[in-house]
Amino acid sequence: MPTGVLLALLAYSAFSIGDAISKGFTGSAMSVFEMTFIINVFAFVTLPFARRPGERWADIHKLQRPLLMHARAALYTVATLCFYFAVTHIPFAETYSLSFLAPLFVTILSLIVLHEKVAALRWGLVIATFIGVLIVVRPGFREIGLGHLAAIGCAISAATANIILRAVSNSERQISIIAINLAYQLVASGLLMLGHFVVPSLDEVLRLAAVGLIGGIAQLLIVRAMRRTPASHVGPTQYVQIVWAIALGALFYHENQDAIGYAGLALIILAGIATIFSDGAQARIVGRWIEFRARRNEPEVNPVEGPDI
Repeated sequence: MPTGVLLALLAYSAFSIGDAISKGFTGSAMSVFEMTFIINVFAFVTLPFARRPGERWADIHKLQRPLLMHARAALYTVATLCFYFAVTHIPFAETYSLSFLAPLFVTILSLIVLHEKVAALRWGLVIATFIGVLIVVRPGFREIGLGHLAAIGCAISAATANIILRAVSNSERQISIIAINLAYQLVASGLLMLGHFVVPSLDEVLRLAAVGLIGGIAQLLIVRAMRRTPASHVGPTQYVQIVWAIALGALFYHENQDAIGYAGLALIILAGIATIFSDGAQARIVGRWIEFRARRNEPEVNPVEGPDI
């Protein structure tokens, strides 16, 4: 197994474990804003390890596209708050399945905002993911609450943030992207929690500290995975989170899906993995075609006379 794939599996598994710990706060007097604030305080501990060689702390605030960077950080903050609200109000597997609607919104936004061409196969796989989510949640057959709406809000916000990331990733420093996200979440959640602050117990602080540290470490693992392995190989590992959601939800929170629910989750996983692999295949085909055209356009070199200089 490639090192990058292994790191990604560890990262997404770590995210799931952190989310499972967060779900333990279901019914807690502590608000989701206070939870997010404490989590991000401890996530900051891992920030120094995110700095690439040559990046300086003094340059964090020097942005090439500040409006987009701040917009992405705000959207990612909304996505985070929505996710923590959802995971503490609806079943684990349902939270993840609705969050995995993000590829649908990314595809739609890519078409509208970036004017990218979307292949028919990609549309088919994204629609299959949407059908899988409908099978799991089954609106009309069960009550749809604020937790479900929050999970959808998480997917929309995360998708929009990812579209912006495509635009800024090549021009902005990695340390700036991560630090501004953390700062936004810390400030926003800190201000919002003031209206309903509850003094946490030592046990609650320790559990939220674990979530923050685990999340920070998982983010670092993802960064390192992307450096070692193509994105088309790392992408499918994200769907291990649904497996963790089923296992951890059943083991610790007595959440079990029926046969129809498991079928929906399986459809989400298969469609998601197929989407990522199809994107990777298209990228490889385009790359090889460009390489082939470049070789054809190279001037022929006479083996005797040599190239003209």
